[in-house]
Amino acid sequence: MTSDVVLAPFTTPEGLRALLRRLHDAGEGSWVDDPEAAELVRYTIDKYAALARRHRQEPEDAASAAYEVMLTSAARNATDPWAVVTRAVQITMIAEERAEGLLCSTMRARRAEMTAYHDAERFSDRENPVYDYHPAFRWQTDEDELLNRLDGHHDLDGPGTGAYVAADMAVAIFVAFGWPEDSARATIDCICGRLTVSGSRPTAHQTLRRDHAARAALDLDRRSWATTLRIVLGSPNPERAQTASGRGLLQRLALGFSPQEVLDDDQLVVALSRTATQVQRGPAHV
Repeated sequence: MTSDVVLAPFTTPEGLRALLRRLHDAGEGSWVDDPEAAELVRYTIDKYAALARRHRQEPEDAASAAYEVMLTSAARNATDPWAVVTRAVQITMIAEERAEGLLCSTMRARRAEMTAYHDAERFSDRENPVYDYHPAFRWQTDEDELLNRLDGHHDLDGPGTGAYVAADMAVAIFVAFGWPEDSARATIDCICGRLTVSGSRPTAHQTLRRDHAARAALDLDRRSWATTLRIVLGSPNPERAQTASGRGLLQRLALGFSPQEVLDDDQLVVALSRTATQVQRGPAHV
């Protein structure tokens, strides 16, 4: 003797539509006290468990999504309510998974433009450091091309003192990063002239930073001017005086560092790239 499994009426499209309409007509609170509604929720947990796990979610999350769509008129009046519910649950599970990966809200993850982004990654998730392979951490100008431009821009081995050669090399580096040559030359000459008068890098840095007339004459905004001073003269912080960022571009070149060695400093490269972009874009006059 075999026993047939008796399925609840709501497992069919017609039965689910009838139940949803009855619960809707019963008004607020009908889902709380109705035993058939409770059975429906348990059924959706089992029905969508595999779908939820496929998207790294809990079955209860899928049941919650199903409940939300069952409250709508679209499900209540559909020819096949289960098809509407299943599709809505699938979309919600996909959005939940994307939201967790993108570290954003589910609402934002549903937007079409978010499909272009990949999941967030920890730096430690990969064997190689992220800056070795991710294009966002790569310098846009090819290194060999830049060094060739530096080598051919000026005769850096010609006669002159170390200070003059260092100034010429600094101009060449600025030009190679996209500065107009006349702007680069005027800026380096202005800084070198003030450095000669002041006698020390920290003093020159402080006076130049406050010299609005010099900044205006060079047609640089305040942020570009501050960054340029930090590049050329180094950080004015005494605690960094003996570090690469404390020495600045001019001193490192005057000490005999080659352009190749100077450009191994990633922070310097980023700063030069930013100032070049700002100079090409034009001053903000702030």
